[in-house]
Amino acid sequence: MGIQERERKMYRPLRRAGLEVIPNAVPDGTMPFVFGYGSEDIVGGFSHRYETPRLVERLNEAWYDLAVSSGLFNQRREFLVLLPEGTRTHGDFLQELHWGRRAAPMVWTQVRLLERWDIMGRGAASAFLGIHAGHPGFGMMALDSSVYISCSTGERGVDVVAVGHPDRSENILRQLEWFASWEDNSDHELQERIAVWLAGRAPSAVSCSER
Repeated sequence: MGIQERERKMYRPLRRAGLEVIPNAVPDGTMPFVFGYGSEDIVGGFSHRYETPRLVERLNEAWYDLAVSSGLFNQRREFLVLLPEGTRTHGDFLQELHWGRRAAPMVWTQVRLLERWDIMGRGAASAFLGIHAGHPGFGMMALDSSVYISCSTGERGVDVVAVGHPDRSENILRQLEWFASWEDNSDHELQERIAVWLAGRAPSAVSCSER
């Protein structure tokens, strides 16, 4: 896939949602994936049911408040967003998971929040940050990995949580170690990236399995 195709299919829709993609800028040493956090790791969040009046507007307001209070943005309002590799959409990713197929790898992409933005409306409708407006789904992280924000849609509404310092969470590290050594896993690429990241962590960061 060429740069022009990625620009047309992914970067432009994200820009219309207020996110300017900054290619090849993800900080070295960024943890490749976040999952397995516990309630003690959550430092904030919100939920809105689908029937909430002005749903998209209220979701946008709550997301921005959470992003600011949790420290998602740096001084230039830049952060990381988890996107499928290539031009695969969030919907494709969910469908592949539903049918038990190997989903396209998810990778971090650095973005900048523009002055005019609509994450929960146009962002979700772009098919990269959700299914359609008011039905978002994404993972975001601060450039220094100090906070991870997860957004998911359920049967009744939208749930968003902020996880503090995911790279230090015992729950998350334990799950990453398990995933990296899972023999029946088909996503060998992600497994390898997680294993490399775990092996490269600072010596002072003791493995959960050694505690």
